[in-house]
Amino acid sequence: MHGFLLHNRDELIARCKAKVAERPRRAATTEQLANGVPLFLTQLTRTLQAEANGEDAQSVLISGPTGGDIAKLSEIGVSATAHGKQLLQLGYSVDQVVHDYGDLCQSITDLAVERDAPFSVDQFRTLNRCLDNAIADAVTEFVFQRDANVAVQHSADVTQKLGYLAHELRNSLQTATMAFTALESGKLSIAGSTGALLKRSLVTLSALVTRSLVEVRAAAGEPQRNELFALSAFVAEARDAASLDASSRGCDFAVMPVDSMIALKGDRDRLLSALTNLLQNAFKFTHRRTEVMLNAHVAGDHVFIDVKDHCGGLPHGAIDTMFTPFTQRSTDKTGLGLGLSIARRNVEADGGTLTVQDRPGVGCVFTMCLPRHALLAAEG
Repeated sequence: MHGFLLHNRDELIARCKAKVAERPRRAATTEQLANGVPLFLTQLTRTLQAEANGEDAQSVLISGPTGGDIAKLSEIGVSATAHGKQLLQLGYSVDQVVHDYGDLCQSITDLAVERDAPFSVDQFRTLNRCLDNAIADAVTEFVFQRDANVAVQHSADVTQKLGYLAHELRNSLQTATMAFTALESGKLSIAGSTGALLKRSLVTLSALVTRSLVEVRAAAGEPQRNELFALSAFVAEARDAASLDASSRGCDFAVMPVDSMIALKGDRDRLLSALTNLLQNAFKFTHRRTEVMLNAHVAGDHVFIDVKDHCGGLPHGAIDTMFTPFTQRSTDKTGLGLGLSIARRNVEADGGTLTVQDRPGVGCVFTMCLPRHALLAAEG
């Protein structure tokens, strides 16, 4: 059989390529599959030649014993392992790994029948042993690498979720702390708007913890809330939550009047978190003694909520990456680089969009765009 394989090597490889081309998602180059059929065919030929010469030990060294060797890979095992890893990187499935070697077996059998080249039982046993070991090692590596990739992705997902939670907890805690500090001075009443802000921040903290426990226990994500609420009240709440932050950073904060009959529909707390993130981001980067403006307006069937700052404009290329998790805009590393990513995720969860417009040399405008709703007569 080794002579047959040597003389028909190119034909066998061509037939395997033709079979591969008939299956979907197989656009690999010869270089990418260098550890596949061509190398296996060479090793199979050498194994058969060693057996024909009575060199049984050399045959086992090349292709391994029946059932493989868990302590040490053969030459076929090493190359099959590399082949399995390559196929995973190319996005293939386990069945395609098996098919790669099955193609060669079928091509050898078909061509032998066509050329009337009979093989002995021992030669077929050797062929099956080589195929068995190659498939086992390729699939083992494929599954190992796939599971490792899944584990890495799971770890990244967990890290990102923890980052989201930590960021939102920090924002609510920061607001509650500033409200408490203001109340502690004795100049404000606990029954006033600052007291209400403190209460709502504590309620939000409690909701975040409860939501996280539900996600851990149910592993099913956060249930979607869908309430109708007044845009004017929503903007006023964001104004109250952000005013202390603006004052502490020494920047002016202007809020434009809002039509009292316009409403939004969705998860109010999540949308408020998004808007608060945008405002905190604006206060963080706007130049001192400049103004941050919050303006909500309507155009057609959509509500646009703009947060305009005077940060001096965005660095080149920043728009392309600033909504990516763990990306920070400047050398200020007090945050996690998650605020804008969280804000966009929250807005999109209610059918909206979050975009940014750069004003070179001046600042930038972040815009939340959400579907417009009319406020019912009974709503406040």
